[in-house]
Amino acid sequence: MPPTASLDAGPAGALPLASPAQGKPAPAARNRPHNWQRESARAYGLGLAPALVVLAAITLLPLITLVVVSLTPLSLTDPAATFHFDQSAGNYAQLLQDQRFLDSLWVQAKLSSVGVLLQLLVGLGLALLLHGESRMLAGLRTFFLIPMVLPPIVVALVWKIIYTPDISPMHALLEQWGWPVRSLIANPDTALWAIVAADVWQWFPFTMLMVLAQLQMVPRDPVDAARIDGANRWQVFVYIVLPYLQRTLVVCALFRLIDSFKAFPLLYVLTNGGPGTVTEVTNFYGFIQAFNFSYWGYGSAIAVVMLAIIFVLSALISRLGKANGERHAR
Repeated sequence: MPPTASLDAGPAGALPLASPAQGKPAPAARNRPHNWQRESARAYGLGLAPALVVLAAITLLPLITLVVVSLTPLSLTDPAATFHFDQSAGNYAQLLQDQRFLDSLWVQAKLSSVGVLLQLLVGLGLALLLHGESRMLAGLRTFFLIPMVLPPIVVALVWKIIYTPDISPMHALLEQWGWPVRSLIANPDTALWAIVAADVWQWFPFTMLMVLAQLQMVPRDPVDAARIDGANRWQVFVYIVLPYLQRTLVVCALFRLIDSFKAFPLLYVLTNGGPGTVTEVTNFYGFIQAFNFSYWGYGSAIAVVMLAIIFVLSALISRLGKANGERHAR
């Protein structure tokens, strides 16, 4: 005989109903997603740890060493002063009274502001001219990228030849036209602007390349609609294209501003900070104090001040770019 059906059985063919206790997932099943996420984060941290250790070794340790040395009167003539912290703010107090250091800040401000502005304008203008689909434009884009891929010392040597009257093709051509010009890097009135011209020539391709990449992502519909409504090219650029390029230009300005504080090869090869001190920027003055006069503590203090200035300027530019982006978004 078939087994007797249970009193709790449902309709024919239906499975027995599970009790409330049987419907709850097991504790291991409930904790499985949480455990998986924890193990995944642990594995991610362990995999990232070697890279973080290397990054800390090559960035944080030198930075900490720089700050510590800046608090001491360390010099090669007195190595025992490495751990003298009795006047930890002495180097920074001396900087405020060092007129040559203050002048170097003004020279750095002129080099960075004018150089970065010209790089943005030249790069933006060439990007707008070279934006298109043709073999000729592609070849020109590649040609204009050459200065950026050259080593900085090679760029400095090229411009050294250009600015040396005896061997300069530029000076020879100007003399043939009846416009003889003295050496631009030997003239105190033009030396700094000659450095700016060389720096702009080397780094405008960076802005050009970034803007070209952004131009390819500008939607065509607003541009076509504006042209149908009768807008000219300038209006289309100012009111439609430029807002799309604003964030890219802010990023370019930020990167180039940081790099402008490191324009050492051009200064070292072309003018060596001269004539006099008209091209002596802050990092070059720090180099002179540390390696010419062996004042490592004082030179480290100059480097720390430069780092703080770069950090503040970068934060201001980023904030301004974000504020303008939010304003255009409204």
